[in-house]
Amino acid sequence: MTSADPGPHPAAPGGGGTGRDGSSASAGAGRDVACASAGADLGLLSPMRGGAEATGDAAVLRAMLDAEAALTRAQAALGLVPPEAAEAVTAAARAEAFCLEDLVVRARSGGNPVIPLVADLRAVAAPFGEYVHRGATSQDIVDTALMLVAYRALGPVLADVERTTDRLAALAAEHRDTPMAARTLTQQAVPTTFGLKAAGWHRLAGDARIRLTAARRSLPAQLGGAAGTLAAFRPAQEPVPEAVPEAVPEAVPEAVPEAVPEAVPEAVPEAVEVALRLPGRFAAELGLAEPLLPWHVLRTPIADLAGALAFTAGALGKLAADVLVLSRTEIGELSEGVGGGSSSMPHKHNPVRATMIAAAGRQVPALAAILYGSLAAEDERPSGAWHAEWQPLREALRLVAGAAGDAAELVADLRVHPERMRANLTVTGDAAPAPALVDRALAAPSSPPAPYQDEAPH
Repeated sequence: MTSADPGPHPAAPGGGGTGRDGSSASAGAGRDVACASAGADLGLLSPMRGGAEATGDAAVLRAMLDAEAALTRAQAALGLVPPEAAEAVTAAARAEAFCLEDLVVRARSGGNPVIPLVADLRAVAAPFGEYVHRGATSQDIVDTALMLVAYRALGPVLADVERTTDRLAALAAEHRDTPMAARTLTQQAVPTTFGLKAAGWHRLAGDARIRLTAARRSLPAQLGGAAGTLAAFRPAQEPVPEAVPEAVPEAVPEAVPEAVPEAVPEAVPEAVEVALRLPGRFAAELGLAEPLLPWHVLRTPIADLAGALAFTAGALGKLAADVLVLSRTEIGELSEGVGGGSSSMPHKHNPVRATMIAAAGRQVPALAAILYGSLAAEDERPSGAWHAEWQPLREALRLVAGAAGDAAELVADLRVHPERMRANLTVTGDAAPAPALVDRALAAPSSPPAPYQDEAPH
């Protein structure tokens, strides 16, 4: 089989397991496709990643199928397709019935995985296959699927960030009066308290939680059709009308002037009204936000998500950077409860979790820059800008998921050594306001304005 093979390829159920990043570990039964494990990225060089199951290829496939099924259900609810079509497509949209390796090979010819997936789904949903993907374009499905992937991946991330903020608040309160040296430009400056340092970490983590929550709540579905006009979403039996010249009214004699009626807003045709309602219904089926306009080239949702991910990576990276400095042998004011070993020096107790968080924090801003760069997209649907987002977005989600999980574990077993803090303190000065600042920081709200848990059917 080659990528140019035009026929439908619904896979046999149960083919191939999944690896750490969700990629299939073996080719589907009976498929002439190279074994995925030979080229799959299972995370061997990315120990700082997390969220593998939520962001892997299997998760993206599931999200694309969820989007296709939701689109047919939404159209059925508005009378655009038969109800039986929605039932058939929903039943057919089972991820285990499709071969990931096969889709990967065939996606290359069209530049995205939706084209071969739609062909397969239509075959599986027969005799209602004609209602699969009706009126949509590939970008509608990929964008919506990535929003679903992000929504699902961010749930555990937010839980980990909340665990981190809670533990940091406890550390700040416990050590509000524990003296230590404040350091500026690598040198001891004046006395402070470890509680104030922990309170600062707590505020940053809380700010990250607020930003991630807002970004998650606003993730929208995407639906616009070929050029973002919704023009193709009409009842199944209704043909798209051709343009007809307007009739020219007969001339009215000038001698009989008519009263000029007041301007009345033109009524929106019923078909247009239904099309305008469809994106909201589609979004509701998926539990995503309703878009005001199709956002094929209006990439605010991606930019907002990128900003929240980059901020979170940086906020947790600050915590990691301080832990790395304070756990140096010469300082010894902090240590990880569960450190890592060395291949050549068995005496070492390496701060591995902080190291992984720091590594993620250095990667995510660069990925966010790519996502921000895609804002400058031409026309009504772009070539390249949209495609450039897929992997950076997924990798940013994975890195932030890993950093959040590592941060929660790091602070849960973080060992504080007050005696070393006192012994290292060689400068004099007054740290009296520091405990009051800790109290002030912990008294301020650090949670989102409403619970981030969402019972919508994502």
